[in-house]
Amino acid sequence: MESIQILDAKKHVGETVQIGAWVANKRSSGKIAFLQLRDGTAYFQGIVVKNEVGEEVFQLAKNLNQETAVLVTGEIREDSRSKFGYEIGISGIEVVGESHEYPITPKEHGTDFLMDHRHLWLRSSKQHAIMQIRNEVIRATYEFFNNNGFIKIDPPILTGSAPEGTTDLFETNYFDQKAYLSQSGQLYMEAAAMAFGKVFSFGPTFRAEKSKTRRHLIEFWMIEPEMAFMHQEESLEVQEQYVAFLVQSVLDNCDYALDVLGRDRAILEKYTKLPFPRISYDDAVELLQKNGFEDIQWGDDFGSPHETFIANSFDQPVFILNYPKAIKPFYMKSHPTRDDVVICADMIAPEGYGEIIGGSERATDYEFLLEQIRNHGLDENEYSWYLDLRKYGSVPHTGFGLGLERTVTWLSGIEHVREAIPFPRLLNRIYP
Repeated sequence: MESIQILDAKKHVGETVQIGAWVANKRSSGKIAFLQLRDGTAYFQGIVVKNEVGEEVFQLAKNLNQETAVLVTGEIREDSRSKFGYEIGISGIEVVGESHEYPITPKEHGTDFLMDHRHLWLRSSKQHAIMQIRNEVIRATYEFFNNNGFIKIDPPILTGSAPEGTTDLFETNYFDQKAYLSQSGQLYMEAAAMAFGKVFSFGPTFRAEKSKTRRHLIEFWMIEPEMAFMHQEESLEVQEQYVAFLVQSVLDNCDYALDVLGRDRAILEKYTKLPFPRISYDDAVELLQKNGFEDIQWGDDFGSPHETFIANSFDQPVFILNYPKAIKPFYMKSHPTRDDVVICADMIAPEGYGEIIGGSERATDYEFLLEQIRNHGLDENEYSWYLDLRKYGSVPHTGFGLGLERTVTWLSGIEHVREAIPFPRLLNRIYP
């Protein structure tokens, strides 16, 4: 008798198999017990018929507690009524690990309670589906960049300097000097691009922002490509191709998860159509002012309501181009015909999910970059290695960063970014 995973059930219709699973829920009706089983790949139903298994097995099935671990034996059958499409007619049950008074019951629980029990909440069908989509985004990311000639480079997590200043960084002691948890691998990716041409990193980043919005985490994961001999327009094409590839990969490979989440595939399909629309920062400010956003003035950064309105005006991910220099980091390249804006773009996701990508063309002139470092009050000695990149064969180059959790939140259609990472770190939460 073969041991299988639930996700492979369709390959074993009519066969008697064994599955290791947990009992997510149960109900009984007269002489039939219905077990909702999960094994980490999917959820599906087990049917226990008293007349077929006898009194002992039937009573065992009826008395199984929520989250008890079992080995079930039975025949795989098609079940058109369920989301999964298959069920198992159970002939035998072996209890592997008992569970008593499992705290997360099928009733409603508050967010704080669920977050306190995040180590258990991950077992629920919705959280399971979100993690499947996260996993697919990760898998598809490697496929996209590997297929397009990028090499993965791992930047350090402990750094002696910060690409965007130290205001929102976690400081730690590095023996006899200060160090910071990385807020971005970008500067190191620029160095790597000068060695390898096209590179990307994928790792954790940390921002000590005292923010409680549904879009912010303290610890999150970033995908940061960098490309030598490339200008911003070419980078925008890579960005939209990458995002469309992620959306299509989720549509192709996450049917079960999308069903569990109730995500409308027709909406996601719209996000695979290229090119994505583009609007300048100037025009975005004008659009907002004409539509009742009297609070926004040229030079302001956009908040959540502004980004949501702009994105909803296009019904697709949209690029906002060329923000004011004063609100962007020191390393961005100046616009060729204007001194007040830089060559950059943010990609705003529709449906109110906000910025998922920030990118720019990088400054290539040594003297300009040195001046920018000084103007931003940064220690030029800490950036001497970065300045070296402009001394030894400087070339046009551009890059961007995509926030994994914001992207997963958007693709899953969920409300809060905290559910898009297994163990979220929030302003007042570092447990569990």
